[in-house]
Order: sequence, then structure tokens, then C-alpha cells
Amino acid sequence: MLTRRHTLLALPALLATRPGLAQDTRQLPVPQPPTSVDAVLAGAGELEPLKVVMVSREGRIVAQRAFNGHSLDASTNIKSASKSIISCLVGIAIDRKLLDGTEQKIAPILQSELPRNPDRRIHEITIGNLLSMQAGLARMSGPNYGRWVSSRNWVRFALSEPFDGEPGGAMLYSTASTHLLSAILTRVSRKPTLTLAREWLAPLDDFRIGSWERDPQGIHLGGNQMAMTARSLLAFGELYRNGGKAPNGKQVVSQSWIEQSWTPRTNSRFSGDGYGYGWFLRSIGGEDVKFGWGYGGQMVYVVPSLALTAVMTSSDSGPSARSGYRDDLHDLLAEIIDAVRQA
Repeated sequence: MLTRRHTLLALPALLATRPGLAQDTRQLPVPQPPTSVDAVLAGAGELEPLKVVMVSREGRIVAQRAFNGHSLDASTNIKSASKSIISCLVGIAIDRKLLDGTEQKIAPILQSELPRNPDRRIHEITIGNLLSMQAGLARMSGPNYGRWVSSRNWVRFALSEPFDGEPGGAMLYSTASTHLLSAILTRVSRKPTLTLAREWLAPLDDFRIGSWERDPQGIHLGGNQMAMTARSLLAFGELYRNGGKAPNGKQVVSQSWIEQSWTPRTNSRFSGDGYGYGWFLRSIGGEDVKFGWGYGGQMVYVVPSLALTAVMTSSDSGPSARSGYRDDLHDLLAEIIDAVRQA
């Protein structure tokens, strides 16, 4: 079956197979040479929202291209792809003994923000529940997002709304869950989350966070509104692809945390993808792929079997799932994977 992305590219071949539309329908197809990643990217400009694609293999950039008038070095809002970064910071906090682990309950840490007569389930929520979107708290993404960020205290608001599920139950994707993690990181470290990211991820030479929104209490918005370049996001993906080590060999986050983050714990009811700790999991192009995904089509893909990391940034002016654009990006990655296998 042809995808939307392949339809235009395949049109000449389709015409050649229909009698009367080609000069010689008996001619056998001419064998084509293996497709390079550069060649794949050359045809990606038809995806109008696409800004930048960067592809790294075994730690070396093998292809990069900017599209539709954008620059390779421009900063972009990576939206919910930043949830993968929040997860990394939680893992480092656990490595550094600032947090006890994923089974640690969140209520004692956020005690001052709990409602006066809290639902009993508040006391059951763990760090791991927030990471895997299984806290049971009302979703503060989608229709509720505007109401939430208009409140005077985002942490208190998220903890005060009626529950939509049980802690440890079905996945309820919510930016409030990762924002609570940002608040927790701020509490236990006594430093802003942005400062932690800059200090803890400093060994990544190309990693930089630009602007990052804060809530009314000054807590950086965990899981949204984070600006960085495609190269910076690639450096982050490479950290995970390389088992938590920076290019200089320094262990930034433990290998065990990466393994935990890439262990499926629930499934998205919207896409069917598996979900670990801040990472989506699915098969693309016949390979197991781990990826962070942000609104509009902000993607960081890691393909461990091929030592491959790919980043795609896009305009954030519209949703990528309902429009089918996210699937176009998955298809583009599948083509990149095929080109890498043929190289």
C-alpha cells in the first residue's frame, strides 16, 4: 500500500504499468542503486511543515537538511518532546540519590500543594506513575490545557482536580504529570529545573536549552514550551543511543535508567504505541524505535539496532496526529532506515 508521501514519488512507475499510458509496457524495471540518506532527504521537502532533519549513525552526522526556508541552526519549540528530557533529569536525580526511585510517593514531596481534603488516591501516586502517564489525575492536555495554565498555581490545580482513573491504571497523557516532576526536581534539588538541565547535561557539547516557560511560582514547565535547535535535540537522542554516555565517555545518566525508560509500561489510546518513562515505543521500518514526540511534529528517534538517531523539527501551528503528518514523519524515518540498511 502506498503512503501519502510515496504517492507523488511513485506516480511515474504507476503510469508505466497501465496499458496505453506508457510507450513500452513490456519493458522490465531498471534495477535502482541503493538509496542514500541524502537522497531520501532530498525528496522530503514535499512535507510542508517540515523544518529540519538530522540523521546520525554511530555518533556521526550522515545527513542534514533544512526545508521550506528554515535554517539548520534555528531554535524551535520542541513541545512535548521535552517530556523525554524531563524523564532523563528524573533518572539523573535518582542516580544522584536526590530521589529514592520510581516507587517513591509524590505526596510527601508536594505536601504544601495538596488540597485540604485530598482524594485518598493522591497518596498512592508514585514518581513512576507520573513518568508513564499512569497517575490517574485528570488530564491537563488537550481541552483542559488552557484552563490549567490560566490558573494561579499549576501544581496545586493539577493535584486538586477530580481523578480520571486509578494510579497505575490506564495511560492518561497529561503535561501536568511531567510538570509535577519538574516541581519535584525543583523541591529536592533546590534549583530551577533549567539549571539542573544545564549542569547535569553539560558534558553534551551540542546540548543547549534556550527559552523555557515557567509557571506563576517560577517552576519551569515540565514537558512543554522548551526551545532548542535540532542539533541540540540530536545530542540528547545520542546520549540515550550511547547508553547514557557523553561523547567524552562520561556517564551522564545510567544505562539502567535508559533500559527502564524504554521498557513498555502502558499503551497510548490515541496511537496504540507503547509508552515507557517519557518515551514512545513502536516498530518502524522493521526496527524497534524509541522516540520522543511533540505537538506539530517535533521528533527525536533512536534506533538502537542500527546505531541510528534522527531528529525532525516542524512548524508547531497544527496537530501532527489528526492530520496524518506524524505518520508521514514515521514513513520518512522508515525510508531513512531502509537507506541505512542498504548502505
